[in-house]
Amino acid sequence: MLRYLLRRAAIMIPLLLLVSFLAFVVIQLPPGDYVDTYVQNLSAKGGSVNQAQLEALRAQYGLNHSLPEQYLIWIKGIVLHGNFGNSFVYKRPVADILMERVPRTVAISVASILLTWLIAIPIGLLSAVRQYSIWDHLFTLLSFIGLAVPGFLLALVLMLAVYHQTGFLITGLFSPGYRAAPWSWDKLLDLLRNVWLPLLVLVITNTAGIVRVLRASLLDELGKQYVVTARAKGLTEWRILLRYPVRIAINPLLSTIGWMLPATVGGEVVVSKVLNLPTTGPILLQSILSQDMYLTGALILILSALTVIGTLLSDVALAWADPRIRYGRS
Repeated sequence: MLRYLLRRAAIMIPLLLLVSFLAFVVIQLPPGDYVDTYVQNLSAKGGSVNQAQLEALRAQYGLNHSLPEQYLIWIKGIVLHGNFGNSFVYKRPVADILMERVPRTVAISVASILLTWLIAIPIGLLSAVRQYSIWDHLFTLLSFIGLAVPGFLLALVLMLAVYHQTGFLITGLFSPGYRAAPWSWDKLLDLLRNVWLPLLVLVITNTAGIVRVLRASLLDELGKQYVVTARAKGLTEWRILLRYPVRIAINPLLSTIGWMLPATVGGEVVVSKVLNLPTTGPILLQSILSQDMYLTGALILILSALTVIGTLLSDVALAWADPRIRYGRS
């Protein structure tokens, strides 16, 4: 197991470097750069910039170097000093922005994943075991609704319903009076009053797909011969279910960890914009639109790292859950 982890970790490092380079190149594929965008916005307001000022701006932001040189300067600062560069838009070090946004995003994402699994797995098991029952039909209907309704629309409807029923408008993780306040019990209670809605939206949208996958996988296993043989030997239904089919049917869910982490962190962009959440989603969108390459590159690098780490966790979990998977030889 240790050799497997070390081998996978050795593969992760060059893979992340390759992904970071590709991300850095893709960011600069659109014509122009941040200075061009800045000059266009300035011209729209009636301002102007001469050639000397334009060159000074490019030198200030490090855009006077070639693309490979820009990447080497950027990645060297990250590896040796933990310096992700400075954000063009926010006029601050990217590392400071990440320290503010990433922990909140990761906390919300991890909480939503845990709640999703706690809700989706029992529902998927019940739907498969009680196939075509009233519960199966009900959960199937709710799953289809969860898959069909976009997360941002669900967030808008729930936010409007809460406002009409209680008069309380959820516009972020904290109410305006607590955003700049130091931590206290009152601020914690205010956080709990606001955070449940984004968690509910993420859980509903993620639960629907997992329920359908688990139900289909478990129904496929329940029809196999080894289950019929176990029943013939007199084993109870729940013992058969938990000892054999569930261990195999859960494999597709374990394999989704690789994309669940980055999808939950990066996929809540629209939901975060609607609910005004101070997470990575809105600044990722803003940095892409404004060609803030250092901030965009750092966020894409984090999402790539989460994908690689999630894939490693998936492989380890699959090897643990299913003895047929020989991780030592992979």
